[in-house]
Amino acid sequence: MPTIMPIRDLRKTSEISELAHSMQEPIFITKNGYSDLVVMSAELYEKFAQVNRIDQAISEAELEIEDGAEPISAKEAKKRLDKKYYG
Repeated sequence: MPTIMPIRDLRKTSEISELAHSMQEPIFITKNGYSDLVVMSAELYEKFAQVNRIDQAISEAELEIEDGAEPISAKEAKKRLDKKYYG
């Protein structure tokens, strides 16, 4: 169940910070009964950002294949990445 708080509770910054870190879930902030903001810990944000980067890379790869690029095996992809990052 998502955590939902009214915007007036944003004054309780320490409580919200503790809640965000302990739950590791987004906290939805409402204004006049409508969704307005989302608050989360920096760690959770980084996880979301990482997943987004992976999803974006997959989407780009799918478009490249649609445009005629040849797919490569996971083994070959790992080999290329290792070479790129480890020389």
